[in-house]
Amino acid sequence: LWGSSEMIWFKNADGVKLQATVFKPENFDPNKKYPLMVYIYERLSQNLHNFTRPAPGTSINISYYVSNGYVVLTPDIVYTVGSPGQSALKCVLPAIQEVVDRGFINENAIGIQGHSWGGYQIAYMLTQTKRFRAAEAGAPVGNMTSAYNGIRWGSGLPRQFQYEKTQSRIGGTLWQSPLKFNENSPVFMADRMSTPLLILHDDEDDAVPWYQGIELFLSMRRNGKETYLFNYNGEKHGLRRRINQKDFTVRMQQFFDHFLK
Repeated sequence: LWGSSEMIWFKNADGVKLQATVFKPENFDPNKKYPLMVYIYERLSQNLHNFTRPAPGTSINISYYVSNGYVVLTPDIVYTVGSPGQSALKCVLPAIQEVVDRGFINENAIGIQGHSWGGYQIAYMLTQTKRFRAAEAGAPVGNMTSAYNGIRWGSGLPRQFQYEKTQSRIGGTLWQSPLKFNENSPVFMADRMSTPLLILHDDEDDAVPWYQGIELFLSMRRNGKETYLFNYNGEKHGLRRRINQKDFTVRMQQFFDHFLK
């Protein structure tokens, strides 16, 4: 059921006007209540007219989820240096509310999924909100203080640059901004988490060190939280072997269907 895509506008918590894309099944009925699947990374509105072929993989396949009765939301996120976690929260929650206000979403059936940077943002948001019924975080950084001095094993680069200057957006070194590293690390707030979380982190991840997923998993387990860790031996940052892509696609859909349907 290929469905349709449309652009909507919303304002984040700081009043910045942003875009999000909503995907609906082709038999969409505005009088029904649908489960909502949110997928995040950074800016995604440029994908409004993309053709998504049904295929297994590391993250949700929008065509596949729309065909199975979900409405899918992909909001744009803008950032404030020093507060990457809060920046995501300030964009994602208002985008969800904009769709919920239209009347066709089951508010008790909202899930979220993302990989790598998306996975980190999800892990952080789960320490701050109970809005989600279930979540999947792929290859997430759980602890910025330990990730900072890690290595991106694929390129051989130290990870420090991305916290000081690029995607992770702390804006300083570990010694200049130690509290910022702590405040943006989900493991230090794992006791606040209540959303069931599925984690995918593979033992040969060449971008985000595998121990980051383990730190998040063990922090949640130590606090008695519901969490599951999937590791496909020999896989890297994203699943590359089709047999593993198919296996995880089925297991992730079972996980979300269980909680959202």
